[in-house]
Amino acid sequence: MEYLKTTHDVYKEAAITPDVGLCCISTPLWKLPGLIIPIRMQEMNYGCGSTVHPRDLSGNPKVLYVGVGGGMELLQFAYFSRKKGGVVGVDVVDEMLEASKDNFKLAENENNWFKSDFVTLKKGDALNLPVPDNSIDVAAQNCLFNIFKMTELKQALKEMYRVLKTNGRLVMSDPICDQPMNETLRNDDRLRALCLSGSIPLKEYIKMLTDVGFGTIEIRAKRPYRILDPLNHPTDELIYIESVEVCAIKNPMPADGPCVFTGKTAIYFGCEDYFDDGNGHVLLQNQPLAICDKTANSIAELSRKDIFISPATFHYDGGGCC
Repeated sequence: MEYLKTTHDVYKEAAITPDVGLCCISTPLWKLPGLIIPIRMQEMNYGCGSTVHPRDLSGNPKVLYVGVGGGMELLQFAYFSRKKGGVVGVDVVDEMLEASKDNFKLAENENNWFKSDFVTLKKGDALNLPVPDNSIDVAAQNCLFNIFKMTELKQALKEMYRVLKTNGRLVMSDPICDQPMNETLRNDDRLRALCLSGSIPLKEYIKMLTDVGFGTIEIRAKRPYRILDPLNHPTDELIYIESVEVCAIKNPMPADGPCVFTGKTAIYFGCEDYFDDGNGHVLLQNQPLAICDKTANSIAELSRKDIFISPATFHYDGGGCC
């Protein structure tokens, strides 16, 4: 797989010489009491958005992060666990693993609560994770899956599913693109390594997750990311790429299909105190309720004039019908 060698070389170079402009949207720094992110970690902040939210880290979970970058997100996760081996980082690039180790020494000097052994670094790749089955509570990756072509992407998703415990969460940030992309762009190994030409439509992205077995999908955010233009790229039209933040939960697949939350909300404004659809969804009068797309469709089929269903906002922040 020659295209993966190009990716390896890009991130080897970025490990040796930090490239602040490698990603035009970087992972936001967490502003938490006593957490100081070393400058070098910030310079190696290679990502297209946020992955794990602090609320995902309640209950002292075992956390896996694939594609360690400069170690910034691993440090942020360790802020919550503060125990030996509470966070596992996996990367295939030796230089990136070494850079993270060096950065953790800097972090120890700047954070009196942090010890390097809070994080276990392992050599390995997303296609063959060096992690036991059913051992991880929260797994994450940032701008990693876009480098893979379809066969490898399916394998990477299966690996994440394998290592997660039941009800574990896979939290991701990736570029997506709903426009057709020509084969020249698709086959540009460097653009793929930069997580651009591997972007796929959101519906396809979600389907790949549910095909693996994830029963609940949360679209937490979607925002503008990048433009591929005819002046600088082999395309006849502007290609608009977005960044999406997704949480896939390893819970049992419902008999009627997965629950996919895209930010839709139902509001009942009828004369009764509540509306019960008979399927476990109760709408209190004038109280917005977050609903999955499946529930939105079933309520819409009732053609009631006293229920409003909002369009997808592609921002879901928890709670709701399921």
